[in-house]
Amino acid sequence: MSKRVRQLQGLLKKIGAADVADRELLERFRWSFGELSPDHRLELYRWLAAEFEVDQRRAERPIEAALSAPDGDRAEWHARVRELRAAVASPRLRALGNLINMTGGMELLLEMRADILEAQRQGERGLGVLEDDIAFLLNRWCQHGFLFLEEVNLDSSFQTIRYLKDREMVHPMVSLEEMGQRLGVDRLCFALYHVVMPSEPVVFIEVALSRGLVRSIHDIIDDREHERTPVKSPDTAIFYSINNTQIGLAGLGLGRVLIARVTEALRERWPSLATFATLSPIPGFWPRYLRPILEGSAEAFTRERAAIVDRLPAKAMEALRERHRELGGGDAEAAEILLSVMSRRDWFEDVVFRDALRKPLVEAAHFYLTREKDARGKPLNPVAGFHLGNGATVSRQNVNYAANTTARGLEDSCGLMANYVYSEKALAPIGRAVRSLLPWGRRDRSG
Repeated sequence: MSKRVRQLQGLLKKIGAADVADRELLERFRWSFGELSPDHRLELYRWLAAEFEVDQRRAERPIEAALSAPDGDRAEWHARVRELRAAVASPRLRALGNLINMTGGMELLLEMRADILEAQRQGERGLGVLEDDIAFLLNRWCQHGFLFLEEVNLDSSFQTIRYLKDREMVHPMVSLEEMGQRLGVDRLCFALYHVVMPSEPVVFIEVALSRGLVRSIHDIIDDREHERTPVKSPDTAIFYSINNTQIGLAGLGLGRVLIARVTEALRERWPSLATFATLSPIPGFWPRYLRPILEGSAEAFTRERAAIVDRLPAKAMEALRERHRELGGGDAEAAEILLSVMSRRDWFEDVVFRDALRKPLVEAAHFYLTREKDARGKPLNPVAGFHLGNGATVSRQNVNYAANTTARGLEDSCGLMANYVYSEKALAPIGRAVRSLLPWGRRDRSG
């Protein structure tokens, strides 16, 4: 273990043992942590997760005392619970709590959590308890009035517009002009800020107002040169992009809070809005789901290769087979033909392939979104997990073919997108849960 990591361990032990945050210690830790290499950071994270923990032997006696408290003696019970609480207080959580309370501390914990999430994606095990502690503290800091909502429009600062443009990951932009095209009468953007980072949005959402559901992203992000006519009397709000600007906030539910607050803001301005829905990507549908199934290497999925083939109409399969031969593919099993066709970069440009694959791809995507589960019983697709977990629904009719025909859209999801529809019943409890937590904006609007 490196000398610098050992020094940081010593600092954290002192920070965790202190009853009152020592600003000098905190600043020394922040400065030293910033000098660590990625490998040394991982060393520190491993120690934090595995060893900077509650002493099991220290907790045994208070646990036994609490379990043997006399029945009916409330005073004695509360005294033993206080002792137990002190014994099981995590020095790691106390140290992290002192860190987040210092100036710049939230940014530091966001950086640490981003590192940990990336390490876990790379296969690092054993950091879950540390990630849980940091997520707990960040969740606590993202509640109770610490967040505020503002609309981002053409009158917003250049810095804000550029910041959002650079962090748009769902539908990336090349130029600031593209961001400007997403801000207008019926193209809106809202962002949540945190009071300790008032100049940088932590999560933002882009909205299109329309008449009825929008089923293609190309109907929202219009890159044509002519001026588009804004929608009059919109009855539908389409949430088409939600982005965390901080990787460390991933999975903490801020998108749920943002949808609830933005829904209320839109209703105040457009009482005619009756439908709130998304136009969402289906990440990983081709490379992580359908292709492995067609290759016969996807034993973990509910859907089998035969089921994909069986749901392909005979007439469509014959058209695929004939066109496959014309292109020099030769004879093969149906699944092999599908795999060969779908692996072609230009498959969507071929009208035979495009028409024949519409029905089976839509059906397979809907099954993927609604029926395929992970080990915890949650939807396998993360976007589906987010929206369905918030009470939205997605029907087969709302899985949209040719909805994103960009190279990225075709390679990742075969050009498919989904409308998740939020009902009044789903929105009501979300709105009640966050209504009192979020002031409209950072400035006092009473004067």
